[in-house]
Amino acid sequence: MQERTHKDTAGEILFDADASTTVDHGWFAPEYWRSLGALHLQSGGRGGVAMITTPVGECVLRHYRRGGMVAALMGDRYLWTGADRTRAFAEFRLLVEIARQGLPGPPVIAARYRRRGFFYTADLITRRIADVQTLAECAASGLLDTVLAIKVGVLVARFHRAGVWHADLNAHNILVTSEQLYLIDFDRGELRALAPAWRLSNLKRLRRSLIKVGAAKQGDAAFDPSVWQPLLDAYKGTFDA
Repeated sequence: MQERTHKDTAGEILFDADASTTVDHGWFAPEYWRSLGALHLQSGGRGGVAMITTPVGECVLRHYRRGGMVAALMGDRYLWTGADRTRAFAEFRLLVEIARQGLPGPPVIAARYRRRGFFYTADLITRRIADVQTLAECAASGLLDTVLAIKVGVLVARFHRAGVWHADLNAHNILVTSEQLYLIDFDRGELRALAPAWRLSNLKRLRRSLIKVGAAKQGDAAFDPSVWQPLLDAYKGTFDA
């Protein structure tokens, strides 16, 4: 990773010069990729996401948007408190640290903010992880078994041992491939001193998410012994190792 920045009147870009030395504002515009025939999927909702083919390969372009009631007032705007505290730059640098520690997160390519007075908007580009299903999709289709639950427990424990707190640990942010599992979407995530409180909170959030997407449709009597307890056992065994 060679961290570089480019700043002009349109905003500032933070990027990995090892991946590309030519990242500009066009990279963050879905319309630009569409004009090249390189935009393959664009979804709306809170985090406008586009799948794009860039000179460095398949990537994911995400535009930061607020959720909840604040979204009606602020939309995609955030209060300016400095470049290093923008959502995009903070997530970029957390992903760099995650990669440095050998943890399976999405490789980051570039981040951008555009400032408008007291507010800014932001975007992030990461490499696309191919041939994946989300853990939520696996759960909904009945593929979340004991073996997969154990892998999830190991995954979460590895991040927690490194002090990585995920702000929204849920089944949609865990990707499953034939080779390994990945944790994605580290918006608002941060490095923290190890403490039982935030680790337990993360696990409870994951459990609620799994139940919500249908992992416990046969009831807790089946979910706990076949999925949740093996997940916890694997988590504890990996974290304490």
